[in-house]
Amino acid sequence: MIPRYSRPEMASLWEPQTRLRIWFEIEAYACDALAEIGVVPKAAAETIWQKGNGLNFDVARIDAIEKVTKHDVIAFLTYLAEEIGPEARFLHLGMTSSDLLDTCLAVQLSRAADLLIKDTDALLAALKRRAFEHKLTPSIGRSHGIHAEPVTFGLKLAEAYAEFSRARARLVAARAEIATCAISGAVGTFANIDPRVEDYVARKLGLTPEPVSTQIIPRDRHAMFFATLGVVASSIERLSTEIRHLQRTEVLEAEEYFSEGQKGSSAMPHKRNPVLSENLTGLARLVRGMALPAMEDVALWHERDISHSSVERVIGPDATIALDFALARLADIIDKLVVYPANMKKNLDALGGLVHSQRVLLALTQKGLARERAYTLVQRNAMPVWRGEGNFLDLLKKDADVKAVLSDAELEDLFDLGYHLKHVDFIFNRVFGAN
Repeated sequence: MIPRYSRPEMASLWEPQTRLRIWFEIEAYACDALAEIGVVPKAAAETIWQKGNGLNFDVARIDAIEKVTKHDVIAFLTYLAEEIGPEARFLHLGMTSSDLLDTCLAVQLSRAADLLIKDTDALLAALKRRAFEHKLTPSIGRSHGIHAEPVTFGLKLAEAYAEFSRARARLVAARAEIATCAISGAVGTFANIDPRVEDYVARKLGLTPEPVSTQIIPRDRHAMFFATLGVVASSIERLSTEIRHLQRTEVLEAEEYFSEGQKGSSAMPHKRNPVLSENLTGLARLVRGMALPAMEDVALWHERDISHSSVERVIGPDATIALDFALARLADIIDKLVVYPANMKKNLDALGGLVHSQRVLLALTQKGLARERAYTLVQRNAMPVWRGEGNFLDLLKKDADVKAVLSDAELEDLFDLGYHLKHVDFIFNRVFGAN
């Protein structure tokens, strides 16, 4: 991922030094386990840790070796032999390259998931704070982009909070599913390495042993992981799209914070654009697009092939880095979001009371009218309001058929905004619990 969309902590997980450090730890822990069961001299395992632990891995040297060997793991082991000396012959005993690569990837993805969960927690905190701030701020609900009935801005944010609570749970589940270790040797039979080594390495790295690893960890786990990232990205896009719509000039119920000195357009000095939310929409498309290649990686030949390898070298860093950036950016947008309650009220009143049409419909049916007849009476008074030909309540009061059923006082009572907000506390308690 390009630096523009990278944050240091997540990006560092995918740097060569980090990957090589994890590779070394896997190999060194395997030696420790082999020493415990008497396959490797304990002094050799200790020397490997002593000489390898302080290494600042020479990436250029390893790359130079790989140009000759055409094999990254062999290049790494050759480099360790140069640095550690004779004891390096005990490295990689009974192991295959995938043991190293797949276990390392499991560590990286697990740590990436931890950061994404932390990002989600920060977003949830921002959503909760702003939701309670605007718990009873009335705004218009829209269906098909058209005014429907009143809601509150706090409910919009509570809805997002509930969605990202589910996102967090999915990330936790995806982390658990991806955090498996394979140290089972060629074709996964443990023919040349004791299963106790896998248990030991897994325990040291905070992983669980893969029940059946063939020569690789099954890629349905990875498909699930990246699919989860795609779903989280889709939730980011959903909230970002809402903000973009609310910032439109004709709506302007909320907008991204516009900082001192910020410029919206190179041509038009007046512009204040929802560029951050638009950026998140684009990043969501990228992350979602990486789920499909991960699913296509599931079907590999027999006990292994490496058609998945090039895919994962790209999507592993790019998907996690992009989603990390997107979650952090969205939390900041919500935290600083500028909200305009007066504009919300103006938009709520823009249709001259039409938002109360369902209450009138129901009141007429409760007075004994057939639903179809009640619908006809309400609609014939609503349509002129759409054309700018009057106020809904006034027209209803003038309609003889309506007046025969509902008094003016009863009609006026049906236009009470508070009626629509009476269960906001109930919804908030379901989302946030009793506060």
